[in-house]
Amino acid sequence: MKEKYNILIVDDEKDLCEILQFNLMSEGFDIDVAHSGEEALKKPLSGFDLILLDVMMSGASGYRVADKIRRELQLNTPIIFLTAKTGENDMLTGFNVGGDDYISKPFSIKEVVARIKAVLKRGRNESVQTNLIRIDDLSIDLERKTLKIYDEPINLTRKEFEILALLIANRGKYIEREEILNRAWSDDVIVTERNVDVNIARLRKKIGEYGDMIKGKSGYGYSFEI
Repeated sequence: MKEKYNILIVDDEKDLCEILQFNLMSEGFDIDVAHSGEEALKKPLSGFDLILLDVMMSGASGYRVADKIRRELQLNTPIIFLTAKTGENDMLTGFNVGGDDYISKPFSIKEVVARIKAVLKRGRNESVQTNLIRIDDLSIDLERKTLKIYDEPINLTRKEFEILALLIANRGKYIEREEILNRAWSDDVIVTERNVDVNIARLRKKIGEYGDMIKGKSGYGYSFEI
């Protein structure tokens, strides 16, 4: 296991960068800082284990920087967005451009540290290769639409697979039942949120011990927690 992680903080608020740098170094992290998206893109980004990236910056926004990191540089370095924008569409945009987590301002340093450690731990437990996602002994192939646990194929219905893929792709975040319906039942006319609950129950049984990672929360929906 790696003893020390190298983190890049990208934010145009210099005072905030200093506070984050001081506290994260106190936690044992190596820290580098960039005060703009343009400055960040000039750094050797492949050498960082995680990037804390502000969304609202003068010049290139955090979303634009993340998109370049994912699409042009082809890097899988974990990205945690820092932002005062808390709307659902803003969060979805962050995840769609490759963000791994989303921390709303103002935040506590303890929250930032906890989120960083959770994302780094997640990275140790999984490996992602193109459309293949591995989480311990579970592997899901998004291209072939297959699931294996301990190298044994698990037979899922199309709806069950789409629900699992959606939850795993957004692991750690609660997905509302309505969104699950829209994604998994886009070709159906009459469905209710009860259909989601029934399929989740069947899915939990089929994936055994990993079923415990699917958490439900009233009013929030479902989440896949590692």
